[in-house]
Amino acid sequence: MSLQATVSPRLPASAASGFLAVSGLACVRGERMVFTDLSFTLAAGHALIVRGPNGAGKSSLLRMLAGLLRPAAGTVGLNGTAMADDGIAWRRNLAWLGHLDALRTTETPRETLRFIARLHGRTDFQTALTALDLDSLADTPIRFLSAGQKRRVALAGLVASNVPLWLADEPTTALDADHAALFQAVLGRHLAAGGLAVLSTHETFPPSAECHELELAAA
Repeated sequence: MSLQATVSPRLPASAASGFLAVSGLACVRGERMVFTDLSFTLAAGHALIVRGPNGAGKSSLLRMLAGLLRPAAGTVGLNGTAMADDGIAWRRNLAWLGHLDALRTTETPRETLRFIARLHGRTDFQTALTALDLDSLADTPIRFLSAGQKRRVALAGLVASNVPLWLADEPTTALDADHAALFQAVLGRHLAAGGLAVLSTHETFPPSAECHELELAAA
């Protein structure tokens, strides 16, 4: 599968606080070519919603953008700096959420988000608690939370990180309709502040000028 797409407008330098550029990306798993020649740009204030059937490479693409999986070919850059040139700086500018919530169940949401904020040189974690409707659960050990509540804690970690690029694999998994809509509102505020996001999902996101779709086909 070969894709060449500019999924958001190229903004003038004065208007864009950052951009993500992917060029000629290829993914091979085992001996199978999952996708090849995948190129796109994403300007600050925009999100890319990646769709496709199971096995099309949605999770692999996100893991490549996060620096967790080496592409078979191609380059990834943020603000003109290639990931391969400065991987440490690259990771400082992104927050990753995979299928698993990756939470320490003995901690509380407050402790978890305080740690994430401090990890990124921040002190404000309360905003993240409130954003994902977690104030009443802030001091409850995570092991006692439902699957949807745990997912909200993990999503709040994106907010607490205060980084420009969010990468999330099926972010609304286990959320009810109200909290899925809440996350979409949180995402909208992130984009309005000049952030970027790449998300894989089977869920429907309301059409907007800021969200663009990339459909990956089964190889």
